[in-house]
Amino acid sequence: MGKDILDIKDVCECNRCLGSRTLHPQASLINLESPNFEQDFVKFEFYAILLIEDSTDNCNCCGRRYYDFSNATMVFLTPGEVFRMNAENTLPDKGLLLAFHPDLLFHTALNNHIDNYTFFFYRKEEALHLSQWEKAIVIRCFEAIGRELHHDIDSHSSTLISRLIELLLDYCSRFYERQFITREEKNKTLLKELNSLINDYIASGRMRQGTFPTPEYCSEPLNLSPAYFKDLLKFETGKTLEEHVQQKRLEAARRLLLEADNTPASVARQLGFPNVHKFSHIFKKITGTSPNAYRDSQN
Repeated sequence: MGKDILDIKDVCECNRCLGSRTLHPQASLINLESPNFEQDFVKFEFYAILLIEDSTDNCNCCGRRYYDFSNATMVFLTPGEVFRMNAENTLPDKGLLLAFHPDLLFHTALNNHIDNYTFFFYRKEEALHLSQWEKAIVIRCFEAIGRELHHDIDSHSSTLISRLIELLLDYCSRFYERQFITREEKNKTLLKELNSLINDYIASGRMRQGTFPTPEYCSEPLNLSPAYFKDLLKFETGKTLEEHVQQKRLEAARRLLLEADNTPASVARQLGFPNVHKFSHIFKKITGTSPNAYRDSQN
């Protein structure tokens, strides 16, 4: 696949490839008009945010379903990420591309926390689908960035451009939370699948060796990226994966303690606790009673 990838090294090269004028060497807002690449894939060696103007058949490849809005779609790419719109198009036929090099962010506040915008690490199929109102806000943010790019470059340029990009990203964080809400029923199904996955993991005995399910282990069978999976779990349950697994482990402990052949020590071993004292401490902290007292009360 290597020779089918168009590797765009910097913002200036991106402008040349897409027929746009370079106003700033480290940032550009490009109007996409049926980009025609010979290569099947494109790799941006800088941050890229795509606003895809939607059509009836354009964005199913970006994970849109009947419960999503269909006015526009956004995809967020980290430097070095390979992108392909679909089998027919490398990039969308219509939309906007915001390109900015990591060097633009040096000595700006955004440089210190851009990784907190975890949707940069989502898959294309986990794109953001906008309502008409959300699309209008995003376009206003793009327009503000475009106006600043047309200003003569001075000592304030990087700071102001980065702040406008940060404002755009903050709005997208809000819109992704809204999308989790509109996908509530789908998310409930995913959580049921996750709980079954964790319960099977516990029942398999793998916790005896002190190994626990990772975000990668859990997200793959759910067909999610680890980043999207972690954000979804946190939004729906308020817990990290470690906290959620701990909850399921304590639920399993309650069941196992009621089996006649089990003792607190054997349950601790089965569930991967380092020793029975640690198990008893955690069990009592969460349930308010010791394992032995719990067994006696239930019996």
